[in-house]
Amino acid sequence: MSAFPYKKTSLALIISASACPALADTDNIDTEFRVTPSQMVQGGNGLIQTPTARMREEGGLAVNYTDNGEYRFWSVNLQLFDWMEATARYTDVRTQFYSNVESFSGDQTLKDKGLDVKFRLWKEGYYTPDISVGFRDFGGTGFFESEYINASKSFGPFDVHLGLGWGYLGTADDITNPLCEFRDSYCDRPTGFSGRGGKVDYDQFFKGTTAFFGGIEYQTPWEPLTLKLEFEGNDYSLDRAGELEQDSRWNVGAVYRWKDFDFSMNYQRGNTFGFGVTYRFNMNTISQVKYDKPPKTLMARQAPDTIDKVDKSRLYNTLVQSGGFALSDVNIDEDKAVFYGTQFVYRDQDEAIERVGRIIASELPDSVTDYHIVENSGGQPMVDTTIDAEQFITAARYESIDSDITQSYVRTTPSKEVMDAYEPTNTHGLFYGANFFWTQSFGNPEDFYLYQTGLILNAGYALNNKLSVMGSARVTLLDNFDKFNFLVDNEETVLPRVRTRVREYVSENPIGLDTAFIHYKDNISENVFGQVYAGYLETMFAGVGGEVLYRPVDSRLAYGIDINYVKQRDPYNQLSTLDYDAITGHASVYWQPEMLKGTQLTVSAGQFLAKDKGVNIDFAKRFDSGIVVGAYAAFTDVSSEEYGEGSFTKGFYISIPSDLFLLQPSKGRGTFPWVPISRDGGQMLGRPVRLIDSTAVRSPFYD
Repeated sequence: MSAFPYKKTSLALIISASACPALADTDNIDTEFRVTPSQMVQGGNGLIQTPTARMREEGGLAVNYTDNGEYRFWSVNLQLFDWMEATARYTDVRTQFYSNVESFSGDQTLKDKGLDVKFRLWKEGYYTPDISVGFRDFGGTGFFESEYINASKSFGPFDVHLGLGWGYLGTADDITNPLCEFRDSYCDRPTGFSGRGGKVDYDQFFKGTTAFFGGIEYQTPWEPLTLKLEFEGNDYSLDRAGELEQDSRWNVGAVYRWKDFDFSMNYQRGNTFGFGVTYRFNMNTISQVKYDKPPKTLMARQAPDTIDKVDKSRLYNTLVQSGGFALSDVNIDEDKAVFYGTQFVYRDQDEAIERVGRIIASELPDSVTDYHIVENSGGQPMVDTTIDAEQFITAARYESIDSDITQSYVRTTPSKEVMDAYEPTNTHGLFYGANFFWTQSFGNPEDFYLYQTGLILNAGYALNNKLSVMGSARVTLLDNFDKFNFLVDNEETVLPRVRTRVREYVSENPIGLDTAFIHYKDNISENVFGQVYAGYLETMFAGVGGEVLYRPVDSRLAYGIDINYVKQRDPYNQLSTLDYDAITGHASVYWQPEMLKGTQLTVSAGQFLAKDKGVNIDFAKRFDSGIVVGAYAAFTDVSSEEYGEGSFTKGFYISIPSDLFLLQPSKGRGTFPWVPISRDGGQMLGRPVRLIDSTAVRSPFYD
């Protein structure tokens, strides 16, 4: 029964606002006592059970755990842009088992994955509220699937919220769905989900019953404490945990903030206590204090008079020790100096050039008017940063109030003259290294969290700067994959097992040969690069392949194509292969759109490992700290039923620069993936070398 005192009626919802800049300007709003957004039970900026229109600062990340009667929620909420937030969530349903097959999942309770997104349509002004539209649990089994439009307006220490919800947020059925006025199909909401879960059911959006929700937040005079009062639109009659008793649609709660933590308590439905904890930080602004020498000063510069008086030994050593620039060749003439090498310390391109430029300027005479810093990758020149010496020195000595050192140099493709003069030393020899790896899987029937961690040991021998032999071994140090008993599905499938035999590869080889291959690369032309390779290319496949990439310097676009013939490796004999073989490859476009700062979109179309054809789309967002978060999905000609649970391949990842944990600058980084469900459709070959990575210095995204 509706808690509203009026009869059920039809409502046409119209949202409008003036485009007058004064109304959209929030600078004049008193922010001293404004409520800071906090996480709701299921994750995302909200009250207790319902979302608000609020957004946090770009890069805001909240890791959330809540205990809520029949449910437990683990969620991660990310403010991707200041106008968009996304939430990934795992739900533990205490009243249900994962399956009724004890040998498969034991007594583990039911787990479900969910994704939410919310977009701000209008930013709060002096007279107008924040207005947002959101989609909750929009892919998968849709435990809490709903759509909503809501508004939030601050009044000093009070934050007032009002929304209209469909689906889970609208089961109280306060009003007739206003969209029924336009089309009858919006009056009823389809039940269930399409495919094998994991798909976005667009045909359900904004359909079915509709209800109001909202509430008030109060920032108390005691700064750490915020109080909440909420009216929700769900009547709990259709919950996955079973029909739940609801004595009231009003909920109350409180949030206590301590440093970067939020501790919350609430009383819901008139009969249920809940609590939670949230850890917050901002991926855009997070940083690490560095103990590093400042760039070399040029205020008391005493350069030699002529080239003959240059102390080359001191110059070269200082470039390595203070500039993080490892030299492979140097050519110094009367009016020009060219330094070929690799930057191995400083991630920030401008900082790296300034440090190296200051060192060069302090050691070379004024007759040298141009400095060329040619950065290599894999021993091949990639970018020529040409510095106007006079302009650089003037800016470095702050001789003008509007001096900008970045205006003293330009980045270009190395000219034919620069390339022809390149005669590197030590182009052959042994190289080696080690990387940390972490493999993880959530929501498994055997155990909620499975993990594997250890080291990847890399080694190789370079015959010259183009041809090398290399390989890697994976050494597992810690894991719980002994619980992983999944070999194959108990159902027939038309797809070959290109990925779902992962248990055998993981459990049979605690020390495994990951890769062993021969590799040749070359600059085909000014902006075109190529490579070929053959051998054991990844844990599960061996073969031969090649790639060509077109990538101009500092271009927002790059184009590539790769093609590979591969055979599946035998998990029980690392040097042998099985009968299965395939041709796989893709044509790819890499785009860093100007309208979305710090983003990269990669679209790859072609044939996948299981010989299915389609497209893989990868979207990555880089924050100012260097942290990159990304998501990808593959859509192929394999149907949902043929693909299996999950309906299509998708995954997420976060890449973190190592210098966020170190006291000195560093260029390393680690990547942590999350694949909700791994199946055989839409799977790409894990090529050991990708040209988009080895040419990254030409148009940096990750650094």
